[in-house]
Amino acid sequence: MTMVRFRLALAGAAVCIVVSAATQAADWPQWRGPKRDGVSTEKGLLKAWPAQGPKLLWQATGLGTGYSSVAIVGDRLYTMGDVADAQGSKRQCVLAIDLKTRKRLWAAQVGAPHSDGARCTPTVVGGLVYAVGTDGDLVCVDASTGREVWRTNLEKNLGGRMMSGWRFSESPLVDGDKVIVTPGSAQSTMVALNRRTGKLIWRCAAGDIGQNGADGAGYSSAVVAQVGDVRMYVQQYGRGLIGVDAATGKLRWSYNRVACGTANIMTPIVKDRLVFVSNAYQAGAACVRMVPESSAVRAEEVYFLPPRTFQNHHGGVVLVGDYVYGGHGQNAGAPTCIELKTGKVMWQASAPGRGSAAVLYADGKLYFRYENGTMALIEASPAAYRLVSTFDQPSQAGPAWAHPVVLDGRLYLRHNDVLLCYNIRGGG
Repeated sequence: MTMVRFRLALAGAAVCIVVSAATQAADWPQWRGPKRDGVSTEKGLLKAWPAQGPKLLWQATGLGTGYSSVAIVGDRLYTMGDVADAQGSKRQCVLAIDLKTRKRLWAAQVGAPHSDGARCTPTVVGGLVYAVGTDGDLVCVDASTGREVWRTNLEKNLGGRMMSGWRFSESPLVDGDKVIVTPGSAQSTMVALNRRTGKLIWRCAAGDIGQNGADGAGYSSAVVAQVGDVRMYVQQYGRGLIGVDAATGKLRWSYNRVACGTANIMTPIVKDRLVFVSNAYQAGAACVRMVPESSAVRAEEVYFLPPRTFQNHHGGVVLVGDYVYGGHGQNAGAPTCIELKTGKVMWQASAPGRGSAAVLYADGKLYFRYENGTMALIEASPAAYRLVSTFDQPSQAGPAWAHPVVLDGRLYLRHNDVLLCYNIRGGG
């Protein structure tokens, strides 16, 4: 396999504003955190922010172009971006940054640049980093050095295709010895590869699951579900939701009604046997129950919400207790609370920022990050909508679509080339 490492000779790759690194209390090793659910276990965070926002500890530049969020393991942060070499040529890379010095440690080439950059958040497991480029390049690199271990391509090697033109955006799921990705083709809707070698373990051919949506991969990322003794990977692609047997790659169930034909984006939310998902472009939202049967698992619709009630575009939702919280609307993010089991809308409010909102939960609060850079702190309570605080991050070019990360009392916000780190615990 091709072994490529793209070294960047860029003296000012990261600019340190304040040097104050704390010992990491935990890790955020992948898309949406340890459980891929957008939930942080942090405690003791600020209950409200000062009028000007929490203290900006530092900012770093040199991340390049892209909407990728960040993964953090130990004292290293990993992300993706389209960055230029010393000659000015752009490449799409996985980047490693030392959080103590804010210096770039390495940049590993993934593939060609895209018009508005990378979308995948790297997955870091067992000293290896996994990432998908916009051209479908799936790479595994050494977390310490950036040395390439193996690579394949979702289109060229696995027959994959996208449902629409914004290119591959999936963040790989690593489960045991397998790495799970979604090429989206008829014969390779989802595949499992050996995470150490890249060798194919199984393919799932979803077949015809309904007329809604479009053929090809979506913009979502898979999560793990357990129904009885059956372990599954739940994902949505161009035609909707699927549940795939983790051991064999067999399609266990599917659900087509919530698919749209433009971009199915949201990472599914799973609790026990319930799966919640929503899409924009007038698709709506739905909850299905995974029902075990003698030789199969059946997807039973619990409820469907029309798009006028709830449709989530970018940003996803989080589940806190028995309630789903997220932004509603096409290119919008009206804060909304929905009871998971019934679909009852507990409250819905006007958005405190413009555009879609990426949402995260930590310490009793919802962190809504809007496309225009507005951050909102909202009570995570079904009783009523309570906006606690807002602040506007320093203005940057392009939409602020990268999902926020909360770890070790810090709020990390990526906006294209810039990474911002705020103190949300106080005391220094």
